Amino acid sequence: MKFNQHVCNLPTYEVGKPLEDVVHGDSVSYNQVIKLGSNENPFGVSPFAKHAIIENASLASVYPDDSYFELKEVLSKKYSVESGNVIVGSGSDQIIELCIHAVCNSESKILTSKTTFAMYEIYAQHVNANVIKTDDFLHNLDSMLKLYKKYKPDIIFLCTPNNPLGEALKKDDVIRFLNALDDDCLVVLDCAYMEYCAYKDDEYLISPIDVLQFSNVIYLGTFSKLYGLGGMRVGYGIANKYIIDTINKLRPPFNVTHISSKAAIAGLNDSDFIALSLKNNFDEMERYNKFALDKSLKILESYANFVTFLLHNQLNSTKIVNYLLQQGIIVRDLKSYGLNAIRITIGIASQNEIVIKHMSDAIDNI
Repeated sequence: MKFNQHVCNLPTYEVGKPLEDVVHGDSVSYNQVIKLGSNENPFGVSPFAKHAIIENASLASVYPDDSYFELKEVLSKKYSVESGNVIVGSGSDQIIELCIHAVCNSESKILTSKTTFAMYEIYAQHVNANVIKTDDFLHNLDSMLKLYKKYKPDIIFLCTPNNPLGEALKKDDVIRFLNALDDDCLVVLDCAYMEYCAYKDDEYLISPIDVLQFSNVIYLGTFSKLYGLGGMRVGYGIANKYIIDTINKLRPPFNVTHISSKAAIAGLNDSDFIALSLKNNFDEMERYNKFALDKSLKILESYANFVTFLLHNQLNSTKIVNYLLQQGIIVRDLKSYGLNAIRITIGIASQNEIVIKHMSDAIDNI
């Protein structure tokens, strides 16, 4: 069978290791594994969402309402937008894919930061589009603007806070950047970690209503991070009705399950769980900052629910990550991003204590 060559050349996105890959017979049991490699909520699913899942389990045999009216209404009220400004996706990454397929072809260009979410480039390669990246390690809007003027890309991706590095862009800087662009370039504002960013510093808080004034911008959010619903696969995009109606034509029917939608609605209203998760995240982040200082390690300032360590040449990220795996600890090796670096999701206090202990052992002995 003959496939398109650009499809055959596609890289495979490297997901975080599942729990099952780390269980070592009698030495490490399923319950002992500490999974901090995929930026999931360490408290698990919210009690409200769990109740909704159980309560609606009998509807698993029924196709969901494909309009997702109830979930859209909840999101529209949360963000003070119209229901028609919202599209629901199987995770926000599905909406990234829809945007690229709606706009790009083999003659198109997309513009991203040098080190950012890998799926932008992979989805661009689905349609054989050309990917242009800045030379800067972190997001640099001045560099992006120069490349925009030079290449006139069809789509620009801004990830704030940025995965896998954790830095964020100030709202005022983003608005100035958007004002400098023409309307014919779609800007995808990926805000999967925005709730964490907003908690840390409101100068970095960007809300859909801030960018809805622009005819060429779509704001992405997700229930996979703060709301503890990574396994339910619910994301959303918010933009003007023309963008939403257009990309909705590419959305497969019933792309989010009925139970997932109910869980998302319930999780959005679990204020105690949300407050606990945010407070724990930044309280515990200080533990990693102190560890980095004690070990003379470079740690990037993070506005998300993870921290990234940049290792010097005497340390090897893959060796350290593999050592931690043997201890039943899953963290993310950023070798696939071309970095000698480790990304660690912020866990609860007991998890972080164990991770830091074993990471210290690895640094001292490997």
